[in-house]
This record gives sequence, C-alpha cells and structure tokens, in this order.
Amino acid sequence: MEEERKQIETQYYDKKAERQLSLPQDKQAGDFEGFNPFLLSSFNYLREYLKDRCQNKSILDYGCGNGVHAWWLAKYGGNITAIDLSGKSLEIAKRKAEKEGVLGKIKFIEMDCEKLDFPDNSFDIIFNGGTFSSLDLNRAFPELARVLRPNGFLIGIETFGHNPFTNFKRKLNKISGKRTEWAASHILKESDLKNAENYFKKTEIKYFHLISWAVFPFLKFSAGRIILNILEPIDKILLKLPFLKKYSFKTVFIFREPKR
Repeated sequence: MEEERKQIETQYYDKKAERQLSLPQDKQAGDFEGFNPFLLSSFNYLREYLKDRCQNKSILDYGCGNGVHAWWLAKYGGNITAIDLSGKSLEIAKRKAEKEGVLGKIKFIEMDCEKLDFPDNSFDIIFNGGTFSSLDLNRAFPELARVLRPNGFLIGIETFGHNPFTNFKRKLNKISGKRTEWAASHILKESDLKNAENYFKKTEIKYFHLISWAVFPFLKFSAGRIILNILEPIDKILLKLPFLKKYSFKTVFIFREPKR
C-alpha cells in the first residue's frame, strides 16, 4: 500500500514535469502555481529568516520538486543537497540551477523523503517547501529528526488544512487532476504540528493568509498584486486573534533540537 501511494505521487509529479519540459526553457522552472512565490509575505518570511543563516551550512532541500527554492538557498551560500522522488522534476530543477549559475553548488539526488539515505546528523538546516502533504508524516518526522544536527533547525512552509473554503478548493483540485487524492486529503493540520513535538523539543509556528489567499489566482496581473498588498496587512491584524490562526492558508514552522 505504501509503495503504491508513492508510485502514484511520483507518477503524478513526473507527468506534471514532463508537461513543463515540453515548454520553452524560460517557462519551465521557477513558476509557483503560475506566480512568483516571493510576492507572498509567507515566502518572504522564509527568505528573510534564512538570508544570513545559510553561509557554509549543510542544507537539505527536502522534496525540492522543480527546484523553485534550491537555487536561492545556494545563492545564500549554503551547500545544498536537493532530493525528490520525481526524476523528471529534478531535470527541471537542474536546468533552473544552471540558468541561475549555481548548478555546481547543488547536489541533486533522486531519493525517497521517507527513507533518507544519509547518516545521522548530516544537516545544519532542512528546508521544506511544501512536501509534507505528499508524505506519511509518521514515517517522515523520525527521518528528519535523525539527519538534523543537534544545533540545527528544520524550517518549512505548508498549506494549512482547517479553512473550509480552501478545503473546498482542494476538493475541486482533486477532481480536476491538479492534486492527487493523497495530497488533497493530507494537508498539514494542528494535529501534525502537535505530532512534531514528539520528534523536536522546540517548535515555532507562524500563520499567514487568512483572507489574502483569495487573490492568489490573480497574482499574474498587476491588479491582483495591488489587492494582495492591501489584504496582507489586514491578515496580520486578524491573525493576532488566536482563534483565527488555524484558518490561515499557509503556516511557516521552525523545529529545533531533534529528539533521539
């Protein structure tokens, strides 16, 4: 059953990558749902947090996909190992790294994120750019804790699974083939963040996009970006209310002090 799930996930992302590989090269890599992820406050938080923390660090880009993050982590001075189970996605990631002039700074490896082929204490930083929904976290968390060095940290961003409106959109995505059944039904939830405490002594959680997610489909247009800049400050105010945090669209988390 586990192998069948992984095979379905891999085939889905291989086919998605094959469609991208058929496009002109400047259209293949770097797009994130059709727009630049760094338009969003959530992804900018990640970038600002890591900007001065990557130099000469051993960094695992965990489930790197088409390489939308590996290249800028490398430009921050990190020694990057980027893994993914989709070989076709890795082809796009390599092309993106070459275009950005950092191919020699990134080691790309086809690997199962739930069975990491690394020794204990291998990485100073683990970066997760949205892979958790494709995984069985009960298998992934122990491996992440194992390969993270005691003084290192895991930082990641994931879609959060409690907003009824965005959950409905995921159901539509599954029907239209934009998400696999597993990924659509295994979006990160509060229980998963609680589960992380079994593997890491310290967890820090931040929440983003309570209402601004509604404009994401329009961020390819200047008007959409203007509206986003209006809505994100409102998000920031609303998310000061604890009971609203679980309904955010994105969560950024930092896990420290892995338990052995």
